[in-house]
Amino acid sequence: MRARRHAGHKKRNMILMIVTAVLILPLYFGWSKDAPKGTSYSSPPSTVSELHLLYDLTYTQGEEQIHDQTILDEQIEMIRKAEVFIVADLFLYNDYYNTEKYQFPNSTQRFTDALIAQKQKEPEIKVYVITDEINNSYSPVMNKQFRQLEDNGIEVIVTDSGKIRDSNPVYASYYRAYLKHFGLGGDGWMKNPFGDNGPKVNVRNYLKLLNFKANHRKVLITDLGAIVSSSNPHDGSSYHSNIAFQFSGEAVQYLLEAEKAVAAFSGTEIRDVEYRYDKSGVRADTEVLILTEDKIKNQILKQIEHTEKGDRIDLGMFYLAHREIIRQLILAADRGVEIRVILDANKDAFGFEKNGIPNRQAAAELMKKADGKVQVRWYLTHGEQFHTKVIAVYKKDETVLIGGSANFTRRNIDNYNLEADVMVTMKKEDPLAEEFQVYFDRLWENRDGIYTAEFSEYADDSLWKVLVYRIQEKTGLSTF
Repeated sequence: MRARRHAGHKKRNMILMIVTAVLILPLYFGWSKDAPKGTSYSSPPSTVSELHLLYDLTYTQGEEQIHDQTILDEQIEMIRKAEVFIVADLFLYNDYYNTEKYQFPNSTQRFTDALIAQKQKEPEIKVYVITDEINNSYSPVMNKQFRQLEDNGIEVIVTDSGKIRDSNPVYASYYRAYLKHFGLGGDGWMKNPFGDNGPKVNVRNYLKLLNFKANHRKVLITDLGAIVSSSNPHDGSSYHSNIAFQFSGEAVQYLLEAEKAVAAFSGTEIRDVEYRYDKSGVRADTEVLILTEDKIKNQILKQIEHTEKGDRIDLGMFYLAHREIIRQLILAADRGVEIRVILDANKDAFGFEKNGIPNRQAAAELMKKADGKVQVRWYLTHGEQFHTKVIAVYKKDETVLIGGSANFTRRNIDNYNLEADVMVTMKKEDPLAEEFQVYFDRLWENRDGIYTAEFSEYADDSLWKVLVYRIQEKTGLSTF
């Protein structure tokens, strides 16, 4: 009898150990996973020759809606002038959206046609397109545009998301351990989550989607220079408001190295592309850093922390949720720093309605804890998004601009998503600094159109939504 009890107890312990291993080990390996080699990158301080601010704006004048879009045109112009190489790293590159509710320009096909035309014009040109698996709806089948590119000798590199750290570890750890082995399947039978004109998907594609991983970069590099942007050549994003920096010179070399690293861990070594620049004609009193992943956060926090009374911060952001950045903005306001924030109201997403999380809750916290010393306005969208991601820090003698693909959220800048930003440090009276100030003032003051509204327009500090936002930001169980 005693022997049977001992055997039963031993069996129960063994089962408990197995169950514990099944539950705990995937989480441990998920949380301890390192970022891929070459990511989390900060370039040395570098020079540039040309440096321009680009932006897209959708706004109203009277009863008319104006779409002032320039970034895609500049990208296509760069492609048309390239002779040696083109490397593009683009998050959203597809024509899927809710066609029953909206009609957008064919931005994805325009970009695709430009690449193909240049490859046909310059047969020896090297062209690589790095992208995210979202564009294939998390299936193994390339989308229409990627097939066209490959048919014309252009290599499409789908980022290996399995190498990216888990922003949603509670799910992604178990997916990696137990679900991914079932593959992604073939033909689908379920509605595409990204638009009614997208291909049908299956359950395994949805299971892959729930990892919430992304190569979120928006980069274009040619032998002439580079554009680092917040915009995507995606039909449903055609009318978004965005910013971009266009530049040439030494900094482009470092940006190219950061992109080669993504291609390398995704299975492709880009060895036949080098950027060469003219060392004369360097832009005076200008320092540029190429920043990716958590190095973006480090510089943002550093710049905010080093502000003092009399300085000013202007922030334009699609998603603001990062706890430490919010805390540092409040502390800066307490020191007497003037802070102006323009946020998307998080109500529009490609024909679908959103609930305002996280921006409305983050804005309410800023207003309350800073005792009204932080000013917040909402960008008025009409189905599109205020997709800008940029911060300007105006100090006594210099201005710092940081902008690109990265939202200010845990997923974007805590070394999970792949992101790319440019940081520009220049004299306070630099024409680019003044141009950005004119741009931001235009939105803030509604000059020559209606862009923004008072904080009260979308104020929302409901306890339930605050709790949802805080849990989602902490755990990664969200799309922001």
